[in-house]
Amino acid sequence: MLTTWFVMPTCLPIVLRRCHTCASSASSGRSGRSGRFRASGKFRVNANHKLIDAWLLVLCTTCGETAKLTLLERTHVRSVRPELLNRLHDNDLGLTAELLQDPAVLRRNRIALDWNDAWRLDTGGSDHLDQEVIDVSVRFTARIPVRPTRLIAEGCGLSRAGVEKLITEGKLVSAVRLSGKLSDDFTFTLKR
Repeated sequence: MLTTWFVMPTCLPIVLRRCHTCASSASSGRSGRSGRFRASGKFRVNANHKLIDAWLLVLCTTCGETAKLTLLERTHVRSVRPELLNRLHDNDLGLTAELLQDPAVLRRNRIALDWNDAWRLDTGGSDHLDQEVIDVSVRFTARIPVRPTRLIAEGCGLSRAGVEKLITEGKLVSAVRLSGKLSDDFTFTLKR
């Protein structure tokens, strides 16, 4: 029987980018110096004649300074969907979550996301742990990069070293590579 697990966000991720005010630093891999920002859930929208600009406001966790992430830049107002404009004006928190997961927004603003402590795994209970063979479908409700070995260890009550051992013994198999990070749905089979 196939069991479905869900990886879901519990809050918005931390935005990693340079703070121009306090020059706060945190390790971010590529840039070396990066600040940690929390999305405020607020948008700023400016219109100049028939052109519109929109930003998502984020706050530095060190100094509290506000920074803007560009969403729309000199865009003709008629090319923006009316429901998007309404959501921007209403400071829609759901829109904030959607935009932070948009690869185009991440690229445009040269930011990365830190999902540590911002997600949880819902296994639907521990009934599957007693079975000899476990078939699991892992579904992501948001683009959260997580190591599959971590998910399997957490969901099955194993250590990560134990999961690695099961992989090398051929008792844990999947169509996807279980090393590295994934943010796409996958399935695996565990034979005890």
